[in-house]
Amino acid sequence: MSLPVINNINGGEVDSDNENRRFGTTELRRTLSEDGEENRNGDRDSGEREDAGGWEVRHGWEEQGREEYLGWLSNSFYIYYTDKRHETEGLPRDKEHLRPTEEWRMRDRLKTVSAALAICLNIGVDPPDVIKTNPTAKLECWIDPTIPTALNSKTMEMIGKKLQEQYESLSIRTRYKQYLDPSVEETRKFCQSQRRNAKDERVMFHYNGHGVPQPTDSGEIWVFNKNYTQYIPISLYDLQSWLGAPSLYVFDASHAGQILANFPRFIQKHEVENEAQKKKNPDAQLQFYGDNTLLAACDRKEDLPTNPDLPADMFTCCLTTPVEISLRHHVLQNPLTISVPLKDLSRMPGKLQERRSPLGELNWIFTAITDTIAWSSFDGDTFKKLFRQDLMVAALFRNFLLAKRIMRIYECHPQSIPRLPDTHDHPLWQSWDTAVDLSIRQLPAIIEADEKGETYEYLHSDFFTNQLTAFEKNLAGGASPEKPPEQLPIVLQVLLSQVHRLRALILLSRFLDLGPWAVDMALRIGIFPYVLKLLQSAAPELKPVMIFIWARILAVDPRCQVDLIKDSGFQYFVNLLSPGFVLPVSNNSEHRAMCAFVVAMICRGYNQGQNVCLNAELYNSCVTHLQDPDNPLLRQWSCLCLGMLWNKHPEAKLEAIQLKAHLHVCEMARDPVPEVRAAALHALTMFIYIAEEAPAVDEIITEVVWRVLVMRHDANVMVRRELLAFFSKLVTRYPAKFPVVAIDHLDREINLLRESEARADHDNPNGALAAKYYVEQDDLVKGGPPRNTRYDTTMVGAVWLSLQVLTADPHPGLAQHAQAIVDHVYQKGMSTPAVGRILRVNKDRVERLIQARDWHPPKAASPYPAPPQGPTTPPALPKNESYLSIGMLSSGIRKVVGAFNQKPESISALQGSTASDGNQPRQLRGPPRAHMPNEWVRPPNEHDQASVGTTLPKRKAPKPRRYKLNDPHNLPTFPVRSHFFEWSLEYFAEPQMKPTEHDEPGSSDYNLRLWRRNRNEKIMESTQPLKAVAAREKWDVPKGVLHAQSAPMKITFHQFEDHLVATDDKDSVLIWDFEKHQLLSHFSNGNPPRTRIEEARFINEDDAALLITGASDGTIRIFRNYDDTAEVELVTGFRALWNQESEAKGGRLVFDWQQGQGKLIVAGDKKIFNIWNSATEIYSATFRSRTTFPCTSLTSDAVAGDTFVAGFADGAVRAYDMRCSDRSAMFRSWHQCKQWITDVHLQRGGNRELICGSRNGEVRLWDLRMPKSFRLINTLQESPPNSTLRALSLHEHAPVFATGTSAHEISIYNLAGGKINTLEPYNIWYMPNKSPISATAFHPHQMLLAAGAVGSPYINIWGCRGT
Repeated sequence: MSLPVINNINGGEVDSDNENRRFGTTELRRTLSEDGEENRNGDRDSGEREDAGGWEVRHGWEEQGREEYLGWLSNSFYIYYTDKRHETEGLPRDKEHLRPTEEWRMRDRLKTVSAALAICLNIGVDPPDVIKTNPTAKLECWIDPTIPTALNSKTMEMIGKKLQEQYESLSIRTRYKQYLDPSVEETRKFCQSQRRNAKDERVMFHYNGHGVPQPTDSGEIWVFNKNYTQYIPISLYDLQSWLGAPSLYVFDASHAGQILANFPRFIQKHEVENEAQKKKNPDAQLQFYGDNTLLAACDRKEDLPTNPDLPADMFTCCLTTPVEISLRHHVLQNPLTISVPLKDLSRMPGKLQERRSPLGELNWIFTAITDTIAWSSFDGDTFKKLFRQDLMVAALFRNFLLAKRIMRIYECHPQSIPRLPDTHDHPLWQSWDTAVDLSIRQLPAIIEADEKGETYEYLHSDFFTNQLTAFEKNLAGGASPEKPPEQLPIVLQVLLSQVHRLRALILLSRFLDLGPWAVDMALRIGIFPYVLKLLQSAAPELKPVMIFIWARILAVDPRCQVDLIKDSGFQYFVNLLSPGFVLPVSNNSEHRAMCAFVVAMICRGYNQGQNVCLNAELYNSCVTHLQDPDNPLLRQWSCLCLGMLWNKHPEAKLEAIQLKAHLHVCEMARDPVPEVRAAALHALTMFIYIAEEAPAVDEIITEVVWRVLVMRHDANVMVRRELLAFFSKLVTRYPAKFPVVAIDHLDREINLLRESEARADHDNPNGALAAKYYVEQDDLVKGGPPRNTRYDTTMVGAVWLSLQVLTADPHPGLAQHAQAIVDHVYQKGMSTPAVGRILRVNKDRVERLIQARDWHPPKAASPYPAPPQGPTTPPALPKNESYLSIGMLSSGIRKVVGAFNQKPESISALQGSTASDGNQPRQLRGPPRAHMPNEWVRPPNEHDQASVGTTLPKRKAPKPRRYKLNDPHNLPTFPVRSHFFEWSLEYFAEPQMKPTEHDEPGSSDYNLRLWRRNRNEKIMESTQPLKAVAAREKWDVPKGVLHAQSAPMKITFHQFEDHLVATDDKDSVLIWDFEKHQLLSHFSNGNPPRTRIEEARFINEDDAALLITGASDGTIRIFRNYDDTAEVELVTGFRALWNQESEAKGGRLVFDWQQGQGKLIVAGDKKIFNIWNSATEIYSATFRSRTTFPCTSLTSDAVAGDTFVAGFADGAVRAYDMRCSDRSAMFRSWHQCKQWITDVHLQRGGNRELICGSRNGEVRLWDLRMPKSFRLINTLQESPPNSTLRALSLHEHAPVFATGTSAHEISIYNLAGGKINTLEPYNIWYMPNKSPISATAFHPHQMLLAAGAVGSPYINIWGCRGT
């Protein structure tokens, strides 16, 4: 036997690491129950073989016990229905769960357009209130004004020029004007001139008051009179009036804190005057005084330093020449270790703008350090206002941090408005000292080499390298919004360096990958202009990381699309999306998917973006990527990119039609990845709404619709939701056609219901009379619009039938959306007089006919307790069976649903086939066994009475996690709005680089999974030795009786949890803890009236299990948190059988779940098997059963997953190989049984026995290699006459099976045919007769047996002796 290959969702061989991440699971080993653990243990002793019947592994499957085969299975294990699409159903997160995107753009960005440099020195004359030390500080702007020179008269001009140069190094675009020893009048004029020229921009006023008296207690500053014979004060009130706001003030004078202390008082006075003026004259032009920033050299009672080694204007030097003052300060603070003369510090080579020079490198490091100190010390608003709003303000405040650190050593504490927290002891200042020390210690060698004319090899600082390493360590340690890495501003500075740029970008991308909070933080710090400018770089090594960064930015802030258009950055991504461009990375496809996302975001809702991106090259790129077999993300975003490109853009749609791009998107309808299928539908929904009305356009749309209709069978909720959005767009485009089709549909329903009632069902002889009572025999309303009686062969008719079926979708959210569309069609029809009149009449007729069909007269008294009968008069029509949902209630729709699997041209055959269906008893036909008595091929429970009614109120059906009930007072939005794009872009806002919580060692989820795995292994190891005992000892040890509220029809044990699930003959699901005898949860399955639950199983039992149920209407539902009534949720639901009967005692569904391959094999009344792939959520194959009899039981090989075996109503048992084509899939057909097959089962472990039991009590054992059964066991020999076999269960590992009969007996046999013992379940004391056994079930590992009986609300559990 060749080893099968489990294909992943992309169609390739499985890469367990990648695929485990894809499905959000850990790499768990397959359960031993599916490995055949017994085969690992080598030869068993002879006694064990005798107990097991003396057989080896059946069917030639010894190869499945080999170590290499089991290892391959272990690496191919997945957990299903736990992906994000199942957690969210394709709906974006609620707004309250999203981190709000903080406004990072400076909407009120200001520029300091002009600066007045007022220098009051009056060289040679000391002010009267200043007592200078001797020696004292002399330098002003690094110039000594006391040194006589040839140009001594020009000293003041030199100082002014030098100060301007120092400020220009901070902001070259600001206009500077020097005012040397100004008078009061000059001060007034230049202040007013500055405000007049700046308009609403910021102006700066720099005041050097070293040659005038100190500021007064009221904050007045001093200037001169015209003749320089007097000092004249200027009040702050006047200064504020002249300069207005916004303004920036720098005061370098002793007692400068007086100014800051009084400044707010005068601002408040101005505002009061403004308010008074506004009351007098509302139209008056008022001066703004609100936005002012002040920097002062010292506090109120502090004098400036007079150390002769320091400059006199030390505060100004700190603000304008931070590197030079830092060098001098460092030398002064380390006299014993540094012997560099102060005069040589000016010989430090380089320029501030040259980052590779010593001086430029220091300036670069200083900027990074002060930015980081500010970001980590101040709140976000303060940081943004002072360090990102204005280049001049940002530079001065960075340098102000240095001033606060240095000047405090000299008992001088600079002040500011706004007041800032103290940062002098920030740890990063040590890094600054280290960088300064390294440069100073190399200065003597630099000077020596320069004097000799040699080149000195400067040793650059490793500051940025070390900071990047620290940043990397912080990321590895787990950064969070509460504790972000403090090196982030430094990383942004490193982007300026080509040496470190690539590493910095990679680390930045890792940071952005942490989530939206990280992107917000990086944008607020100032990343955007850096990465925008880097789009101009042609370096190929930067392109992959730039794509990643921009994808994260646009996922958080889509408004950046405008910036990409302005600077032609869009072309960067359009070019990279081309298939001919190869990126220097291994995962080209993933980066192209990011490019497609970026282009889609550029086009999304932005007409200018669509215009610049519209070209054939982009279309061809996306169409080519649709064929990429390796990366579903690329296919998904290629579809979405096309959808955004042609959404509401006629020229783009015309271009797509010419290139046939829309047809390529249609080909994605059968893509193996649900996200790709949903993306294709989303794109086509954007495409079909073409405003132009023309036959050619209708033909294009019709072709698209027929190609898309295959997705109405999709098992994925997200895809079907997108299909409803697609249908709603069609309804919007053809508002007149759908009401007409609705009329034809109602006419057809009326005819079918009349024919059905005319035949008078045997169980309802009054049905025809009731129909006659209800149906009005008036003439058809005339005057209506012309109608197409073959509506179901048209595109609109097929869509309408699809909508009718979707109104009964097992997912309540989708059913609600479909109902809204149907309501909209009827409302549109009702608004038209002619159509509305016909709709109202036909609606009334259908409602009455359905009421007549559902009216049953009282039945004869039953010996079994039953709930009270309803009224003998026809009941009122329930709300959920109104005309808006008649499609699933009338008889004709069942055939219509079956037509979904046919081609459009064959749908017309339904009109002749539906009329014969009706409500007649189902006669199972089909040669060559048609001569058998009818009772042989009917279900044994056909004549069972209704189960005992529950004493609890009817339970609610669990709803999906994102389900929201429509407000009945407000009409739902139309057309149905799709949220798929928003959901898809969340992928790029979520972490992708780090492992999931389940895969992260040490996480709670990981530890819980590890604990479960160890527990599971212990359970299997402890139960393996009990197999031999189970085949000999009696199974009569009572383990408990559970009160199930209603008669259990299906019972299933969980493999490892102490959970038992029981379902009744309607829709109730009960979960028990069978060890504690405690009811854990009780809820409704949600299947429609007159249907029942047919199967219930557990999936993902190795981990957090889910519960899967199948109902007789052909629907499958999967629940999470099933053991908690308050927390249980519907994961997904879909229609597994499209042409299934849904009437009670009519429809039947059986399924088998293969955990190993994620396959769900489903069969029912019809002659097909649907194989559903849980990874792709589409049916992967359909096999014909080769008989007209319904399938009654189903089992499959749970290890390899290639074979399944089915039992049928005529007694036949057939085996199929899913690896073969439909034509050759059936490889074995046994006909030794002559009656209804009650159950067929293939062991997961043990000897892999295959067993079946038929209605007449025959139990046969089979080998797939043999043409006949090799053992027959007659289990009804000792039972009363006319007894039938009602239940059969086979233990998964032990060689025992149990039978339940109509005589209220349970018998346990070993596989050798020996009867071990017989049991009678506990029953209700007042029941006169012994009720038939309804269900039996073995625990998969433990030696436990559970059983229930018809009409009895009890579940009995027994154990085996000796276990």
